[in-house]
Amino acid sequence: MSDAIRTYLEQLPFLAGLSSAHLDKLASFATAARYNSQQRLFKSHTDADKFYIIRDGKVGVEVPAVEGEPLRLQTLGNGGVLGWSWVIPPYHWLFDARALSPSDIIAVDGVKLREYIETDQSLGYQLLKRFAVLMQERLNASRLAAIKAHNTGA
Repeated sequence: MSDAIRTYLEQLPFLAGLSSAHLDKLASFATAARYNSQQRLFKSHTDADKFYIIRDGKVGVEVPAVEGEPLRLQTLGNGGVLGWSWVIPPYHWLFDARALSPSDIIAVDGVKLREYIETDQSLGYQLLKRFAVLMQERLNASRLAAIKAHNTGA
């Protein structure tokens, strides 16, 4: 486990209140990666096997378009968390995500985490509460983006 990742997770507001043991376990499933500008983190309708935390940079959450540019739902920056599809069957992404600038990202292995929370349901419950808030934010952003696109004729 990387001490730098563990230290970062401990300071992340999204994970505030998790026990030290739970933070250790999350860190054990985490890896750091660098994404170039325009590099895709994930694509809709593919297997969702991770969730992501943006350490530094910007990531766009998008809906692919039939033609033309995708519809951007949200832009997430430092400390942003994305990817709740790893926790809900059938474990497929509902959106696309791509780096909008060079970005340092922590990826948490959702497959290993799903297996682990079957034995430690207290961590599963704590994470589900946090990811439920993300789902609400993402769905609200989708609604607002659809209204904006409709009103501008896009």
